[in-house]
Amino acid sequence: MVKLTIDGRSVTVEAGTTILEAARKAGIDIPTLCYLKELNEVGACRVCVVEIEGQERLSAACATAAEEGMVIHTATPRVLAARRTNVQLILSQHKVECTTCVRNGSCKLQRVALDLNLQEEPFEKKPFSSRWDKTFPLIRDGAKCIQCLRCVNVCDKVQSMGVWSLTGTGKHARVEVTGGKSIREVNCALCGQCITHCPVGALTARDDTQKVRLAIADPDKIVVVQVAPAVRAAWGDAVGLSAEEATEKRMVAAIRSLGVDYVFDTDFSADLTIMEEGSELIEHIKEGKKGPMFTSCCPGWVRFMKMEYPDMVEKLSTAKSPQQMFGAVAKSYYAKLLGVEPEKIFCVSIMPCTAKKYECDVAAVNDAAQKDVDVALTTRELGRLLRHVDVSALPEEEFDQPLGTATGAGVIFGATGGVMEAALRSAYYLLTGSNPDVEAFSQVRGLDGWKEASFRIGELELKVAVASGLGNARKLVEALKRGEVSYDFVEIMACPGGCAGGGGQPICEDQELAGERGERLYALDRAYDLRFSHENPAVLELYKSYMEAPLSHKAHELLHTDQEEWEL
Repeated sequence: MVKLTIDGRSVTVEAGTTILEAARKAGIDIPTLCYLKELNEVGACRVCVVEIEGQERLSAACATAAEEGMVIHTATPRVLAARRTNVQLILSQHKVECTTCVRNGSCKLQRVALDLNLQEEPFEKKPFSSRWDKTFPLIRDGAKCIQCLRCVNVCDKVQSMGVWSLTGTGKHARVEVTGGKSIREVNCALCGQCITHCPVGALTARDDTQKVRLAIADPDKIVVVQVAPAVRAAWGDAVGLSAEEATEKRMVAAIRSLGVDYVFDTDFSADLTIMEEGSELIEHIKEGKKGPMFTSCCPGWVRFMKMEYPDMVEKLSTAKSPQQMFGAVAKSYYAKLLGVEPEKIFCVSIMPCTAKKYECDVAAVNDAAQKDVDVALTTRELGRLLRHVDVSALPEEEFDQPLGTATGAGVIFGATGGVMEAALRSAYYLLTGSNPDVEAFSQVRGLDGWKEASFRIGELELKVAVASGLGNARKLVEALKRGEVSYDFVEIMACPGGCAGGGGQPICEDQELAGERGERLYALDRAYDLRFSHENPAVLELYKSYMEAPLSHKAHELLHTDQEEWEL
């Protein structure tokens, strides 16, 4: 342990603790811009500088270890002057367009500049110009980049993809796509973690809200909206509601207030996914196929497999994601119920994900129409659509039917381990004819990056694994290839914590909320009357009246895909 003094307060911390963390322990705020704990502690922005008695130069609090006897001052005139100058220099290379920037109000640079009371920019403006393919789901504006290196380190250290690199030195340093390539030439999984960890508006998801507005205004379109499980755990952050106010039913009312025709629940098609994927898993095991069957509902993970391990793509479940299953059902079964042509239905998905924008454009995943899902919006885009709505005043409303009926198993899809748990709940029934204890498979829950478990279902011994975050996925796949581990069923989510921590979720600076949002989903699961996908009456009716049974010819036609055919 070391003892030091910060702004006159005595603080005792473990050896190796940074001055920044020591100050936070003492309740002393030191501003930061580039800092991410244990990930980006490089002192790149120099906003967190402090004065240490006996040292001539100011030190970056985030990259300097606390030492015994240190006397530190965090807000002297010299420190404040240095911070102001450093931020003004950053602003001189930053394209300032706050009023039209999607990060207006959630931009950390904007907040730091306000806190420092900066009212002028004395240095010549020289932002870097950049070119970008604006049709790509991930958008980068190099003129807004502040070279903080957050995207570089999240992509490299957490996701193991290395899409971004720092080139040049000094005032010529800049972040670019690795190797000077275009974004389409590198293996970007579109997980969006660089977006949610960027402190400014340099990285964003392509905005598709205008497409939805135009569809709503078109009298010849029937606009149906599906809402993913994880969105309900985070949408309140996008519109300024507390967790208590941001209920599932108020979310439905808010979306309906936009003028759409129907609001449905992707949890319905999550249950449908379990019926198909669970049946496929049982078939996989009974046929004695080698190696595990991987889940396939995360398009970031599917992209990762196709780019990094193309020889293992065949191990993916052929079941489409809940987003795409819903689109296929909406433009076949539901269109038939309405008595309209599939082309008349405009299907919008609201997702916690950026890769979903890619997925709905993949030709090989569309079977009921030219595009089964017309537009995929992020949770953040939903927040932008609702800016003119007083959502707190809206009464709660129910999802439309029949595609709005869901179970708790569908809800937990949004948390890491949720797909696995939901699948095992129904696999148990399909194999034994009876339901398990609903908490029997809760061992697969939690934020550990790579989890293992074994379960006995009837005569079957099932060994499973769950991983979230592509860095953990890579470790798991490499271990499989080396023969160090073996599993029957593996769930992978590209984003740490699963969809709850997805790249399309609201950005809450300095907070990693996947765990908290996941707990909200488990709480919803406990509150549902139905908690097994195979008991969803709307799914059972779909099979009875339209698809016959899981893995039937019709089900394969509409609900399954061959990822080998997906173009990147």
